Amino acid sequence: MADVDGRVWRVARAIAPLQREELPGALWSAGLLFCALCSFYILRPLRDEMGTAGGVDGLPWLFSATFVVMLAAVPAYSWVVARFGRRTIVPLVYRFCALVLLGFVGLFALADGPVLVWTARSFFVWAAVYNLLVVSVFWELMADLWRREQGERLFGLVAAGGSAGAILGPLLTAALVPHLGAPALVLLAALFLEGAIACARGLMRSLRTGSSEHVQEVMSMDARPIGGGALAAFVLIARSPRLRGISLWILLLTTTATFAYFEQARIVKAAIADPAERTALFARADLAVNAISVALQGLAVGRIIPRLGVGWTLALLPVISLIGFVVLATSPVLAVLIGFQVLRRAADFSLAKPAREVLFTQAGREAKYKAKHLIDTAVYRGGDVAAGWLYSGLGALGAAAPGVCGVAAALCLPWAVLSRRLERTGANEQGESERSEGAGHSPANT
Repeated sequence: MADVDGRVWRVARAIAPLQREELPGALWSAGLLFCALCSFYILRPLRDEMGTAGGVDGLPWLFSATFVVMLAAVPAYSWVVARFGRRTIVPLVYRFCALVLLGFVGLFALADGPVLVWTARSFFVWAAVYNLLVVSVFWELMADLWRREQGERLFGLVAAGGSAGAILGPLLTAALVPHLGAPALVLLAALFLEGAIACARGLMRSLRTGSSEHVQEVMSMDARPIGGGALAAFVLIARSPRLRGISLWILLLTTTATFAYFEQARIVKAAIADPAERTALFARADLAVNAISVALQGLAVGRIIPRLGVGWTLALLPVISLIGFVVLATSPVLAVLIGFQVLRRAADFSLAKPAREVLFTQAGREAKYKAKHLIDTAVYRGGDVAAGWLYSGLGALGAAAPGVCGVAAALCLPWAVLSRRLERTGANEQGESERSEGAGHSPANT
């Protein structure tokens, strides 16, 4: 992998503005995210069908359970990263996730009646936890290994690997679920996590062969624990305007996304009665989202972010969401809903997600692993919970689809303004973060 073939290099350079010595690490990073997201997207259509079958009224309770699990897991994860180096964190977390999936394989194969119903609800909660956990751990690693300038150029290419995995996942589910059923697909998802661990090892090997001063500094901290306390994430966010701003941005993201998700559950269930057909529809929608995402990430994002800047790139998602909610309010039908969901999620994955991760390259190491993890998991699912109960409350007050979409559209305006402010806040805090890290700071901040 270290000796990159000339043809591979020319193709990669045409896709993203990267330097030759960065290519092996970027490809291993893309492969890692490919396996992780393929694993989740095998599970996502199963999760969405289980949530839809239970009805919109049950979703707030499932989202609340997910938030409680996430919140309880934050101190445990902070304890782990305080005591282990990054070379241990990815295999440890991914193997734990694989073991839980293996437990569900047995439950789905053996459970029946009421036990199967509770197994499905538990699986919905775990799939939501699992998604954010495996992705958050990956991007924490990326923020620790790459500088901001590298992230602006490379994170689109890296994210394209994830989108390619997200394309394969729903294809596998759509093709295999009628023949093999849920247990076999959950087992397959666990196997892809082993592939992610293999890519993480390849990534570290490729970086150890690098000769630049930055790479040598990065790898000198490979086995060094992050340190700090189990509750440090809460303190770090409370003290940092930038981290608080990112937290608010995530809350606005999840609130609008949850409104769209609940409308999806309502409209799809009314339009399609057969559970297998609904699962296939969700899989096809995932395929469309990720086909658009991989094209944008692979061919454009590495040039869009350096030209527009992180702030304007982040603002594109609120603008697209605003337009989508207005259209959905006037025409709440299945075709409009699916089109809006595909465009919104593609903009999130291909543009907003890489730009958002660039912001964390400016943070200190403890913030990257602890505060970022809290934001990506508990804050993210906390937004889901708040939005879920708000949606239910609006329904109880008699609000119809246009009113619900109007509330979501109104939230998109301050969300777009915040997107622009985050870039300036990040630049102002970078110097302070570097000074606070002292001699033990991450070279990703330099």
